[in-house]
Amino acid sequence: MKKELLIASALVSTLGAASVANAVTATMSGAHMTGLQGNDTDAADASIAQDTTSDFSVSLSETTDGGIGIASSFMLANESATSGLQTAGLTLTFTDGSKLDVIKAGNAAASHDVSVPGSAGSPGVSVTSANNAQTGLDFFGEATAIGIEWHSAADFMADGLKVSASISADDGVAASSTVALESSWGIGATYVTSAGDTAVTIGAGIADSEFKDSASQPEGSNGFHVGFSAVTGNLTVAAGYANGDKIRNNGATEYDIMDNSVSKIGVKYVAGDVTLSAGFTSAEADDSTTLGTAGGSLDTKDETMLGVSYAVASGVTANLGWKDIDATNDGSNDTTGGSSWYVGATMSF
Repeated sequence: MKKELLIASALVSTLGAASVANAVTATMSGAHMTGLQGNDTDAADASIAQDTTSDFSVSLSETTDGGIGIASSFMLANESATSGLQTAGLTLTFTDGSKLDVIKAGNAAASHDVSVPGSAGSPGVSVTSANNAQTGLDFFGEATAIGIEWHSAADFMADGLKVSASISADDGVAASSTVALESSWGIGATYVTSAGDTAVTIGAGIADSEFKDSASQPEGSNGFHVGFSAVTGNLTVAAGYANGDKIRNNGATEYDIMDNSVSKIGVKYVAGDVTLSAGFTSAEADDSTTLGTAGGSLDTKDETMLGVSYAVASGVTANLGWKDIDATNDGSNDTTGGSSWYVGATMSF
């Protein structure tokens, strides 16, 4: 209850502290990506199909007479089957440069993971849903819609440093056949500096989440990530590592994913209108349907990615991508691994 009151007080007191401006500025943006995707898995014959994703979103923003910026956004359409429609909460920007996200704020740990180059376009290939090895640096760090996330201004306590902190509370969703998130917190930081002609970015985050279950209290989700990116001229080299535990709902099945580790490395080179990229990700996890008990055999995923992008015209990019996944599920070969290629274009506005 104290968490809910804290979050509600932060929203009400901040919005009521200054008079509201008379108009709202709306901007629109979107993208349409279409191409051909070829898949050759270990369990099926090679296939080629069209792959299309389209989105159209609206951003709303205005500044009060007291200098506080208020912003939100919503998505009118998103044809990607996995992304779905997205609606943001509110972002309040203060005169000192700090920000406060309220309502569906997210987790601060995820705000500071370093982007690692990989492929281009949308190459496919997915392993069996029973394989629970997580490949993202922010695989942990959940949050409910009832939450706040604070972002510091630039150069917080030191030149080049920015920090964030978040907390979310129980949204009242009851756990039935699957678990439901009860509460979470997260802390993250990004530090930007230079070493000669090289711009260096270091990002790190830590988070913890608690879940509730219809039968018994499951283990929590928690973890940390750290990564770096170095840019010298047109060359970017980046790497990251994450480790932690995660609760996952796979249909009606609850999985306790323990000691999941992710290692990523990637490189990108820009030569005029052409961008070349490559990346490698290795992940492994011990998963179990008995919450709080290790399964014994590991799930693994090794992803190798290559990409070429060409800026054809303003807002138009041609993409050629390739991905290969080598995976095991509970120590045995995962026959849904394989390779995939993509060729297509993205048009953005």
